[in-house]
Amino acid sequence: MRNQNPTRFSGNHFSFVRGRKTFLMGILNLTPDSFSDGGDFFSEEKAIDHALEMQQQGADLIDVGAMSTRPGSEPVSAQEEIRRLSFLEKICRRLVIPVSVDTIYPETARYAVAAGASIINDVSGAPSDGMAELVRESGCGYVLMYRRSEQGKYQTKNGGVVEDAAFFFQENLARLLSLGIRKEQLCLDPGFGFAKNTEENLALLRASDQLRREDVFWLSAFSRKRFLGELTGVAQAKDRDPATAAVCVTAIQKGADILRVHNISLCRQATVLADAVYKQRNSKEG
Repeated sequence: MRNQNPTRFSGNHFSFVRGRKTFLMGILNLTPDSFSDGGDFFSEEKAIDHALEMQQQGADLIDVGAMSTRPGSEPVSAQEEIRRLSFLEKICRRLVIPVSVDTIYPETARYAVAAGASIINDVSGAPSDGMAELVRESGCGYVLMYRRSEQGKYQTKNGGVVEDAAFFFQENLARLLSLGIRKEQLCLDPGFGFAKNTEENLALLRASDQLRREDVFWLSAFSRKRFLGELTGVAQAKDRDPATAAVCVTAIQKGADILRVHNISLCRQATVLADAVYKQRNSKEG
């Protein structure tokens, strides 16, 4: 019997429903120093053209980043991040799909929502009161990412990385819901590659079907990341798209609802096939 109340991820001007399709989030880096494509789309013209290209290739939403989160990178200020996002409103107007902005700063998040962004992808690993207030007030979507850190609260607190992630999601979901944020505004991200070694990334991937919840969307973001290079021996990040497409299939089998990727065209082929095998079969059987 088909679920009468399907799980949704929804907010300002968007609504995704869990079911027969995995949604693709295209990556647009407005940075000079991102690990894979730093500087490639730093100008307004190139950024807008690339966003439109990813939309044409089948992206369901675009995630815009203005600060590199590669290992060893230096954070920029909220003011610099906002400066790099100065043409975000133009990007939002040109696209017919929703725009997400990844940031750690409530100030940037507020600017992004005012410019037309529908989702805040918080990569801080510790949602602040200011960020939670912005999400509640605006009604935007919010991606809550589990991030390990030597200074972080969740570093080996509960044993291994899977136990830590489960505790992190349980505690922070309860807090966000208590502050008046609706469950359908929320999406969980295990934070592949963020202060995690290769074995920890694999452990999270293997346990994704246990960590994800039936009532909240699940996002997997591992495109071109270093642990894929360590496993395959591929040194250059831009050459890791085949590995990314392969791990997309595993992520879908483990219950991913959204995949954050650089190469939309290649990963769309992988997700269409994996959806046909796993999601559409399950939908018919249900």
